[in-house]
Amino acid sequence: MTNPRNSGEQPFISHLIELRNRLLKVVLCVLLVFIGTAVYANDIYHYLADPLLKHMPVGSTMIAIDVASPFFTPIKLAFVVAVFISVPFILYQFWGFVAPGLYRNEKIMVLPLLLASTLLFYAGAAFAYFLVFPLVFGYLTAAAPEGVAVMTDIATYLDFVLSIFFAFGISFQVPILTIVLVWTGIMTPASLAEKRPYIIVGVFTIAMFLTPPDALSQTLLAVPMWMLFESGLLFSRFFVRKPELTEE
Repeated sequence: MTNPRNSGEQPFISHLIELRNRLLKVVLCVLLVFIGTAVYANDIYHYLADPLLKHMPVGSTMIAIDVASPFFTPIKLAFVVAVFISVPFILYQFWGFVAPGLYRNEKIMVLPLLLASTLLFYAGAAFAYFLVFPLVFGYLTAAAPEGVAVMTDIATYLDFVLSIFFAFGISFQVPILTIVLVWTGIMTPASLAEKRPYIIVGVFTIAMFLTPPDALSQTLLAVPMWMLFESGLLFSRFFVRKPELTEE
């Protein structure tokens, strides 16, 4: 005779085993990519530091305060890059784990949102590197008082740029957030449109904290965030829940 308790535990254990296997695949993927990026760790760091190096005064260089920083800082960056590159595979494993438990309409929504969220995060990081960094470092190096040598520590610089990448990547999720709010029924396109003045003030406030205190760089972040909200508001109209729809 089958024990009902055991029959209930078996699916749970099988889910744990599947989760473990997928996590192991993710770790293996990241490690394999990390092996490749670690070989070029110094080159990758130089590429990341290039926006600052271009604006540093002649004769100034970056410095390493800690003894081990010249080794561990590029390696840390190589690992972050490995995770960054592995994101599509990580999302694939995540999708493979959660998809069997989703309804048909949820599957139709979640996968495109995951892909769009990833692309927007990459776009936010690229936006920060190619547009924001030159403005930020140009302003900061020019603002140094007379007699102060600009010589940034490599570990401090890495922490700074990674935080900026993360901030801009998250900021570029505005369309996804807008669509999810409408899809879940928390908000409607009409109610979001009514709150547009507050949202505009909000994005400019966020830009004020993420950029140097000059109007140009703040505008260069706030305007794209505003446009991303408008695009999310436009597409969210296609994802309004219809009460008459039922699961098959």
